[in-house]
Amino acid sequence: MFRTLIRTFAAASAVALLAACGSAGDAGGSDDAAPVRIGVVGASDDYWKVFTDAAAAEGIEVKLVDFTDYTQPNPALSQGQLDLNQFQHLQYLAQYNEGTGDDLTPIGATAVYPLGLYSTKYTSLEEIPAGSEIAIPNDPTNQARALLVLQDAGLLTLKGGGSSVSIPADIDAAKSTVTVTPVDATQTAVALQSVAASIINNDFVTDAGLKPTDALYQDKADSPGARPYINIFVARAEDKDNPTYLKLVEIYHSDAVQEASLEASGGTAVFADQSAAELQGYLVDIQKAVAAQG
Repeated sequence: MFRTLIRTFAAASAVALLAACGSAGDAGGSDDAAPVRIGVVGASDDYWKVFTDAAAAEGIEVKLVDFTDYTQPNPALSQGQLDLNQFQHLQYLAQYNEGTGDDLTPIGATAVYPLGLYSTKYTSLEEIPAGSEIAIPNDPTNQARALLVLQDAGLLTLKGGGSSVSIPADIDAAKSTVTVTPVDATQTAVALQSVAASIINNDFVTDAGLKPTDALYQDKADSPGARPYINIFVARAEDKDNPTYLKLVEIYHSDAVQEASLEASGGTAVFADQSAAELQGYLVDIQKAVAAQG
């Protein structure tokens, strides 16, 4: 199933790329006078203006290229339509590289956004009855992470301890007190009407009328288990040491940009500052796990 999803993902990305990037022109990385094109999902977020203004103050012109979904920015970067992208975490990049044979490379960390368990019926983990149904996102990346959150919360047990590629079939039912129902990530909040609780991505918490502080439980951003979910700036492998791109990572970590980014996240962002070399090492390990699952 994983291979089928990746093949479908890659094919859809190639088609979407033609529509999404046709007007972007050639990448500017080879011309010092050209803007650095960064692919993002959600360019209207206020912190991006703070970032581009801070870059301009350092003499770097940045052009944000906005995409409507997550399948598009990696192929755009690979094919030279972009110089960088910043929209994904390491787990997503590992699955993309492993599925397509690409070698896109992380060059800087941004933040970890904890993934939370929410309920409109119960106010604590202890109140959730045995045998309850929990909704989780059904995409491979967030599904595995949701299972790990539920395990950390003490609601289920994964055979072998689980990993960033776990699936519902890995649940040890005899040692678990809840069952899970995978649904589209956009529907996890809606599912609260019919399940005991849901794992809900940060993107949909506010839309559901909830606040991050309403979470009954969330994963710990500074734990080794959170490494696959560090969000990153990504470049083509040959550009991983480009000084201008590395300067942009540094600018992202300025006080003004991080303050604006924290506000945009509703206070949920936990900033990460691992080096490019550390991130690249994490990526190797995560890709090995992805390959072993496939």
